[in-house]
Amino acid sequence: MTSIVDIEQGQFLDINGAATHYHDVGEGKVVLLLHGSGPGVSAWANWRHAIPALASSARVLALDLVGYGATERSDTVRYSLRTWTDHVWSFLDELGIDKVSVIGNSLGGRIAMQMAEDNQDRLDRLVLMGAPGVGMTLTEGLKALRSYEPSYEAMSSMLKTYFAVDKSIITDDLVQIRYQASAAPGAHEAYRLMFFHPDHAGSELVVSEDQVRAITVPTLLVHGREDRVVPVDVAWNMIDLLPNGDLHVFSRCGHWTQIEHADEFNRRVSDFLEIVEAH
Repeated sequence: MTSIVDIEQGQFLDINGAATHYHDVGEGKVVLLLHGSGPGVSAWANWRHAIPALASSARVLALDLVGYGATERSDTVRYSLRTWTDHVWSFLDELGIDKVSVIGNSLGGRIAMQMAEDNQDRLDRLVLMGAPGVGMTLTEGLKALRSYEPSYEAMSSMLKTYFAVDKSIITDDLVQIRYQASAAPGAHEAYRLMFFHPDHAGSELVVSEDQVRAITVPTLLVHGREDRVVPVDVAWNMIDLLPNGDLHVFSRCGHWTQIEHADEFNRRVSDFLEIVEAH
């Protein structure tokens, strides 16, 4: 039986010459988890509650995107929506996976939408959680994320102010893990390149109404009512455009629905993806 320690450690796979760190747990329908873009983020930091729960009845994949977590960083990579999306497609191809459901958090949700624009035939269902979309603006929360400079105090303040309504979930261990990841060799330099260099991601994360209308696969939007990074209004804008979209808004919840309301999030997502939750 796979232990939590084994899941957390993950494994590596060569993707286009880069050692990509990922988690591969469980059996059944394939569910891909894509993390967000906050400093110090990784697949495990983002999905540590979801991976074991969903893997009880599905095959769950979660990778550290290029520039994040333990995935190898290259001095020559150009960070962009296309780069991240191609990394995900190559990852799935390397594992021989033709069709997948995708759960995308924040940046991961925008990547999921790009995957839908690329090839919806390979997608079963989408879950977009706290995802940027139509009507998105540069919020105070996003400004705080982008202006972060590595320190324990800065990480603690950022997480408590902008990520969660219930501050008690921001433990010293969580802050330390995120801070250490954000200060790892090359991590902050890559983070600055992603969002501040004119040759990198920039404004590519915006999405048009026509792009959203074209997403026909069944889609569940999940959002925290008190989200200070991506306002819940964005989700309301999106649900009016998605042909096959549903929306669930969690009250007393910020940008971390999968952590602040972990049990209910896992139940609702399991139901939507039509995987049977083990009890």
